[in-house]
Amino acid sequence: MEISRDAKIEPSPERKLSRHRASFFVYAMEGLENMAFVCVVVSLVTYFSGYMNFSLTKSATTLTNFVGTSFLLALFGGFICDTYWSRFKTCVVFGCVEFLGYALLTVQAHFHQLRPVPCKGVSSDQCEAADGGQSAILFTGLYLVALGTSGIKAALPSLGADQFDENDPEEAAQLSSFFNWFLLSLTIGGIVGVTIIVWISANHGWDLGFGVCAVAVFFAIISVSMGKSFYRNNVPKGSPLSRVAQVFVAAIRNRDLPIPERAEELHEIHDKEAGVKQEILPRTGQFRFLDRAAIANTTTYASAAINPGPWRLCTVTQVEETKILLRMLPIILSTVFLNTCLAQLQTFSVQQSTTMDTRVFGFKVPAPSLPVIPLLFIFVMIPIYERFFVPLARKITGIPTGIRHLQRIGVGLVLSAISMAVSGVVETWRKSVAIEHNMVDSTEPLPMSFLWLGFQFAIFGAADMFTLVGLLEFLYAESSAGMKSLGTAISWCSVAFGYFLSSVVVQLVNKVTGGWLASNNLNRDKLNYFYWLLAGISALNFGVYLTCASWYRYKNKGATKQTESGGEDDDKGKDQMVEI
Repeated sequence: MEISRDAKIEPSPERKLSRHRASFFVYAMEGLENMAFVCVVVSLVTYFSGYMNFSLTKSATTLTNFVGTSFLLALFGGFICDTYWSRFKTCVVFGCVEFLGYALLTVQAHFHQLRPVPCKGVSSDQCEAADGGQSAILFTGLYLVALGTSGIKAALPSLGADQFDENDPEEAAQLSSFFNWFLLSLTIGGIVGVTIIVWISANHGWDLGFGVCAVAVFFAIISVSMGKSFYRNNVPKGSPLSRVAQVFVAAIRNRDLPIPERAEELHEIHDKEAGVKQEILPRTGQFRFLDRAAIANTTTYASAAINPGPWRLCTVTQVEETKILLRMLPIILSTVFLNTCLAQLQTFSVQQSTTMDTRVFGFKVPAPSLPVIPLLFIFVMIPIYERFFVPLARKITGIPTGIRHLQRIGVGLVLSAISMAVSGVVETWRKSVAIEHNMVDSTEPLPMSFLWLGFQFAIFGAADMFTLVGLLEFLYAESSAGMKSLGTAISWCSVAFGYFLSSVVVQLVNKVTGGWLASNNLNRDKLNYFYWLLAGISALNFGVYLTCASWYRYKNKGATKQTESGGEDDDKGKDQMVEI
């Protein structure tokens, strides 16, 4: 993968201005797209149960599958824009797909013939769920949205990050800032989505709510298209998954060959073609068995008079690209449980709020708007982190990002464990209030403000700020040049696996404990025990993460070579060492 910009041109004020302008268009698309997506995520259970007549269990399962699929499909989007399309084209095409999904949902919500008869005021035996055709329209619209948002999530962070050269000291610091402001734009969109658009859906109809989402995505496509002339675009150079597979196949074929001690004995290609900028990764000591993929068996090939193909002989850079992916996998898997906790917080905390007093200054806050609390906390924390913490930490550590990516992820994991522990304390207090006022079986709200749930949400919001951005930046920075989008897509897969795992955790806990969460009455369930269990598992998960992080070796950017051609001067074709 190349970046279609002459790397030898010194940054000019015009170029710096262009770089920041390009980022603004990326921020705008992310904010508008996330505004629509978050609104749908927090309120779909209500739509499924109230308008499509799904059971509560089916509604929750359908939502979990939709969210999990949305993030899991990011792998497909990352593969597309690393292999075939530029990141800009991927954003536009997948944005159009998402727009079609929201448009289809809008049409179904508007025409009552496309929905089942409402069950309100009808006995349960007469209530009919959506039929096959109505369900087909619903799921087609939903999974068009899932496919569209997945491509944007894979390509958009990399498109913005591509505008900054991570090998330049000044731009490396700006790259870290980009990911912080990217999260801020995501957060602002989420705040608008869970407040204004959720209110529109609840008070003026789902057709208008879905319509606003469609309009938001339409303007997101327009905004990213307006920045086309400013973008530094990637040039895809083949499938990264194929390159990884070639390394394993070649290593297996050469399994009987001894591993050379000197890196010079392994195969590498230095492209001297004019205008080419090529990443050359140095050999590392981990996963040495893969080095066999870069051993040229000259005796065999010479006797057969053949040229070894990519499935028999790989470059050192290709081998190191595979090693980087293997080193990152334990880090990624260590963050999955944090997203499992997030899924539980978004479901059970909303249910908790329905049993509490949701009035704020006389205004009744709808339960789906509860996630606005962590979003508001992130909204306040990001500027503080970026403007105060990072510069101070940078002076102490000398690291452009203030602290290393893995340290930032670790802070988030610790905060997630604390959030679960606080959730257990608040839930214990909530149940004691129900018992004290003899309201265990009452459907009336407890004399306890739902704002007490804000503590657990605020702490988890901080955890998300550290871990999500840390993981995105870590995977982008550590991935090879040809795997940037796939790397950022993998970070979203952590969210997907977390959501899928959440359903398994609830079912397993119910089975083992005899039904901590089996009742439909939170006042009789043992949700506080469940939260404390999550806190304990999160602490153990952090211990596993520390082991993985201490074993991880960062990509040696200081030794990364950039093979360039300088035209007709003396530097043509030489290997330049890029220091950061």
